[in-house]
Amino acid sequence: MRHKTVDLDGPVHYLDFGGKGTPLLMVHGLGGSAINWMAVGPEVAKSYHAVALDLGGFGQTPLFNRSAAIGANADLVHSFIEQVIGEPVVMMGNSMGGHIAILEAANHPSSVAALILVDPAIPGSHVSRPEPAMLGVMAALTIPGLAEIMLDRRVRQLGPEGLVLETLGTVCADPSRVPADVVEAHVQQMRERDKLGRQSGRAFLQASRSIGLRIADPRFWSRVAKVKAPTLVIHGSLDRLIPVAAARELARRRPDWTLEVLDGIGHVPMMEAPSMFMDVLNAWSPYRIAREPAAVST
Repeated sequence: MRHKTVDLDGPVHYLDFGGKGTPLLMVHGLGGSAINWMAVGPEVAKSYHAVALDLGGFGQTPLFNRSAAIGANADLVHSFIEQVIGEPVVMMGNSMGGHIAILEAANHPSSVAALILVDPAIPGSHVSRPEPAMLGVMAALTIPGLAEIMLDRRVRQLGPEGLVLETLGTVCADPSRVPADVVEAHVQQMRERDKLGRQSGRAFLQASRSIGLRIADPRFWSRVAKVKAPTLVIHGSLDRLIPVAAARELARRRPDWTLEVLDGIGHVPMMEAPSMFMDVLNAWSPYRIAREPAAVST
């Protein structure tokens, strides 16, 4: 795993897991980073050239003079594909990254050879009401000033390790299943990001408000309809953030897509159940077909 940086109207950090042949680009979710994929990246690199980037304002990619809103990061992803990878990719996105992956496949169909959506941030007709504590946080995010104060206070109260563990408790059905080295990598990154001060919180707020508006926009479904790439949807049955009902609604609207529900898993299956995740991925025929050039490369 190599850390690399490229200039795309400002520095963009990404992880290169190695591998040869067809490129596979991994895009993280809200509040995440490229290291969200470190438990599966080396396995993906056995068949593909596996790359994971940090979106603007997340991980080691600074906001610079950019925005962390969905549209801005979707443009960043497209620029990365065009200028860094330079050929069509298999694109894999989790949560907000899944939403961005849908936008890329819909708006630039020649750039995406296949699509893998991991608990994507999407609307659903039967999404359950959030828990009261989550409702309070969501409401606070809409109030300028209050959200920034809440985030700053939370970071100071919990510290980097506490914040990582609390986050894992939200996104995982069983946080103890996340490999120890993955947890430690996230704690170390949180310590580094703590030095950024309010820039980190500002990126999170920009992105969270943006994804809320995007999910509420009925035009989202027209973009789903435009996707031509073969698509696999992997979703945890115990996802508290994007309930599995949303994934089933997506599959209803696109019956040509493949939906695989991972029983007993939460919002980040590539972290919580990497072996189960890779079994599903390897069983999907478009994934096997697309990787064949990598298997015969020298």
